Order: sequence, then structure tokens, then C-alpha cells
Amino acid sequence: MLRAMHSVISVKGVSKTYASGLHALNDINLEIAKGEIFALLGPNGAGKTTLISLICGVGKLTEGTVTVDGFDNIKDYRAARAKIGLVPQELTTDSFESVWATVSLSRGLFGKAANPKHIEKVLRDLSLWEKKDAKIITLSGGMKRRVMIAKALSHEPEILFLDEPSAGVDVELRRDMWQLVRDLRDKGVTIILTTHYIEEAEEMADRVGVISKGELILVEEKAALMEKLGKKQLTMQLQAPLAELPAKLAKYDMQLGKEGMELTYSFDSHDESSGIPQLLKALDDAGVPLKDLATSQSSLEDIFVSLVSTRS
Repeated sequence: MLRAMHSVISVKGVSKTYASGLHALNDINLEIAKGEIFALLGPNGAGKTTLISLICGVGKLTEGTVTVDGFDNIKDYRAARAKIGLVPQELTTDSFESVWATVSLSRGLFGKAANPKHIEKVLRDLSLWEKKDAKIITLSGGMKRRVMIAKALSHEPEILFLDEPSAGVDVELRRDMWQLVRDLRDKGVTIILTTHYIEEAEEMADRVGVISKGELILVEEKAALMEKLGKKQLTMQLQAPLAELPAKLAKYDMQLGKEGMELTYSFDSHDESSGIPQLLKALDDAGVPLKDLATSQSSLEDIFVSLVSTRS
């Protein structure tokens, strides 16, 4: 279980207030385990990028402490920062340098000895090898995003932050990038990502944190979160249309739709009193023959929207 694993990032009582008086973050407490993929979800302006920046030591804390693999990210900034690879939202690359030079220089800035084999592997993994001699200025936006990821991986970090990495990139890059994330996780690298592509977080993450208005409102293992909050829905196609729900079925929380040809019933799959067999018998007794039925479960996006909307 993740809780039993070594905590590689520890955020305690972190708050951030800007000179304007804006409270960007309020009393954030978060432990991230070594080797996990942690997804931080939240609407624009919720504080995702601010939190990542503070953990990486980019920006000043108003209150609280952050340690990275045991190093205080202010008192031991260089040691803490050397553990981290950061892929920011913005494309900040040296436009007139080649891909190879840019990525190699980034490795050198962390005091790492030259390692052409590692740089080559990173570029190949990101489908950048054929562009290694190209000037950054000649690359597409998607290729520039690949270079940003390559730079972040150049010094072989143990922790990788991806801040909205899929924003505005092509499907091919997204596929390459997520395969790379899986490979890195398999090697013990800790991945922290923010994303608006909730289906990717649903597929990739071990745990999910939801941040809203500068407060971390929930941190939960993804599977447990979906089991706890995810509702199932039974959809029933009818053989003949209903003008209204029969009185015998009034006790069931059902909605009639699709011009009277469909009934939907929401229930908790872990609640023994959800009464699906009883419902089906009641439909039969009420003379409502079914054509077909199917169940579906709430997605992580449904849960996320529900959590955030309750605090707006």
C-alpha cells in the first residue's frame, strides 16, 4: 500500500499570500510516496501551479515547510532541486540552440557529468532523435513540449513534475509521454502531474488530490475514491413508451427520458438495499416490459465536478 511507502515529498502547513493580498494557498498538507503517480486536479486558478512551484522552490512560502527526500527546499535548495525534474506549462526554451545542446546544457546546470548515452535515450524515448540537430525555433509546439520534457529528464531526477503536460499537444505526443511516464514509474521515479485531461488521471494515477480555491479538499487513492463516491446507474430501455411513471414505482428514484422510452435509476453498488431485483419485479408487476438494460459507473470527472461544485 502507498501509505506504507517512503514519503519522498512532505508539504506541511504551506500557505501562500501575495503582496496584493490574494490567498493563493491555505494550509496545504500533503505527503507523496516514492514511486507513485499523483494527480493534482482542480479548476483554473485553484492553486495547482502555485503549489508545484513552491514544492520545486520556485517562489517563496508565506508559511509552512517543504522537504524533498529529506532536504528542506529552502535551507537545502540545491540538494532538493537536484532531485526534481520540472516540466512547466510555458514553453521556455533557447530558440536558437539545437535540441541536443539545449538538453545537454540542462544536465550540466545540475552539476551532472556529460552522458551522451543518457541524452540519446531520452531523445529517442520522446521521438526527438531525428530532430537532435534542429534549432528549437524551427520546431512545432508539440516538438517544443517534447524538448521541455527532455530537459526535465536530462539530469536523471528521482521526482518528475508535469504541469498540464497535455495542454495543446498532439495525440502522438500524449501517447509517447504517457508511455514514458509508465516506464519512469516502473523504475521508481515519482510522478506528480496536474491535468485537465481527467481521463488520463483516471487511467494513470495511483492517488488523486483535488484542490479548489487554494485548499486541498481531498486526497485519496484513486480506486478507493471511485469506490467511495462513484455511483452506478441502471439504464432501462423500454419496449413501449410511458407517458409518466406508474404510481407503483414512485418509491424508486427513477427518471423517465428519451420520449418515454428510457428509465434511469441511480444507486450505490455497495448498498445491499439498492434493491435491483425488487425494482425489476416491480417494473414487471406494473406492466412495464423492458427491451434492454445496462449499468454504468461515475467517472473520476463526475466525482471531481461534484466535489468542486459543492464548494463553489
